[in-house]
Amino acid sequence: MTPQYAITTVLTRWRRWRDDHRGVAAVEFAIVLPFMLALYIGGVELGDGMAIQLKVTDTAHIVADLTTQQTASTTAATVRSILGASSATIAPYSASNLVVTVSEVSTDASGAATVTWSQSLNGTARPKTQAIALPSSLAGQANISLILGEVSYPYTPNLGYTITGTVMLTDSYFLFPRNSTAISCADC
Repeated sequence: MTPQYAITTVLTRWRRWRDDHRGVAAVEFAIVLPFMLALYIGGVELGDGMAIQLKVTDTAHIVADLTTQQTASTTAATVRSILGASSATIAPYSASNLVVTVSEVSTDASGAATVTWSQSLNGTARPKTQAIALPSSLAGQANISLILGEVSYPYTPNLGYTITGTVMLTDSYFLFPRNSTAISCADC
């Protein structure tokens, strides 16, 4: 074998290898697949978390809204049934971890807000006379009563829990009573 023939053979083999496109798609797929799976799974987890946050917000609003529809007084049993309805609003997610609290917050002549009464589902009710910080739009108003609905939900992602762990989703709503200036609850 002549040296020129050997060089030609090596060059021919190198050109064939360079021009051979078989398997390129498989290599590209193997490179892109992990990124595409991470994007897909991340999108599913993000969508699920956003859906649960929306349910938490809706639950806080609905519990406060149902309580504001009471007349000048209510009972602990009525408030407990309103809190129990929150399991329907959080569905299809589990209500076992859901903590829902409804409280009446009243301000004195100087505008300082304190808890008048409170009831909770799967949690601890706020103590009476506990000071509450009102939102800036309500702060400083004297002699008003508000209903505060609060919800917290510990969300654990299905697949991303090793990265984020459990995320506490919370929301709260202040609403004015609809049918009276205050809603008393003697046995709350």
